[in-house]
Amino acid sequence: MRFDAPSDPAAYAFTHHLRVRFCETDAMGVVHHASYLAYLEETRVEYLRAIGRPYDQLRAEGVEFPVVEAALQYRRPLRFDDVVDVGVVVASAGGATFQMNYLVGCGGVASATCVTVHGVVDGQGRPTRVPLWLRELAAG
Repeated sequence: MRFDAPSDPAAYAFTHHLRVRFCETDAMGVVHHASYLAYLEETRVEYLRAIGRPYDQLRAEGVEFPVVEAALQYRRPLRFDDVVDVGVVVASAGGATFQMNYLVGCGGVASATCVTVHGVVDGQGRPTRVPLWLRELAAG
């Protein structure tokens, strides 16, 4: 995986907005590090829906995108009730994997840059080729 998620919001194809829930914070009053993974997943699902590829439809067609790798660089803590913007872009695509980059921010300030790598598998969990539409998104 190449950890090269840009910190410029203009580099992202889609932005999802969410609000930090109290249950996502830790004893120090900040968002627990693991909660960021749920933010990335929620953003991914909303992005797919926005581009006309809702995840339930993809699953019905026999395609799954499991996360096989994730990397996060935390820059600034998020806190309860913050309104969070999560930008996402398909950064690259190979034979049976693709990479997505994310920018998590609040009030125009970057809180984290993140990367997920996804395998592409069929309904039985066997690797399959990255769909053409995903390769096109990665190509820009």
